Amino acid sequence: MTEPAADGQRPGRIDAVPVRHPGRWLAVAAIAVLVAMLVNMLLTNESFNWPFVLDSMFADPVVNGLLIGTLLVTVLAMLLGVSTGIVLAVMRLSPNPVLSCVSFAFIWFFRTIPRLVLLTIMGTLGVVFQQGLELGVPFDHVILGLLGIDGDLRFLTIDANTVFAGVAGGAIGLGLSEAAYMAEIARAGITSVDTGQREAAEALGMDGGKAMRRIVLPQAMRVIVPPTGNELISMVKDTSLLIGLPLSTELFFQLNAIGSRTFQIFPVLVSATLWYLLIGSVLMVGQYFLEQRFNRGYGARSTTKASATGTVATPG
Repeated sequence: MTEPAADGQRPGRIDAVPVRHPGRWLAVAAIAVLVAMLVNMLLTNESFNWPFVLDSMFADPVVNGLLIGTLLVTVLAMLLGVSTGIVLAVMRLSPNPVLSCVSFAFIWFFRTIPRLVLLTIMGTLGVVFQQGLELGVPFDHVILGLLGIDGDLRFLTIDANTVFAGVAGGAIGLGLSEAAYMAEIARAGITSVDTGQREAAEALGMDGGKAMRRIVLPQAMRVIVPPTGNELISMVKDTSLLIGLPLSTELFFQLNAIGSRTFQIFPVLVSATLWYLLIGSVLMVGQYFLEQRFNRGYGARSTTKASATGTVATPG
């Protein structure tokens, strides 16, 4: 508080001098020079070969690979990963030790195996299931032999190469790997909701499943959405690992094929970079608006509470 002057008059105006920050302007100048150097390199260096970059970006095999191997596999893998991850998170939090241990074993396995190694293994599983992937009662020949019955208890046989190769194999491999990470994300979101919410729902007559679907998960989405958006962007980039299957109808595979055929390796890498930058930017914008949607009410609630408990300043 300013003391009044000796003669009873109010003190005069204080001429405040702003603090100078020469370091900031030096940093801005350095950044401007670096940006100018980058633009000059992009425009004048013939190694970029921009006409070839644009032609390769929109070549029919590349666009087909973008739609199938990159976008379609991303959507299928994320659907499998998110749905399975939520189930695994609920199992991990279950008081049943069998369900909790099974969930932990799944998460442990798929989090520790690199995705390129996992996809490469899946591409060779046809060697393991040479007679096809058979679904039915295990040890059926032993059981039926003891009963003196000829036949088998297998009700479905699937070609392993159909399941573990191509688009299906890529979606399954990336989806199972993603499920392990989504399980931890979903578990963090579920545990962030106060336990009193579930207890109140159960007190109103809801069973555990309904309370989870209608009370816990909607509130947990505020915590789940941001890392899930990051996982979606990472999944788009990880589709380039489908070369481990191998899957030919994929963006990076097709651009590499063009580069090997034309000996224009660097321009096709620039093309791939531009595609991934474009897709990632669109997803980041979508993630921003989705986060704003799920955050509605939280900021307003805290603001209302602060205004209710605070004091109103009056002019002196």
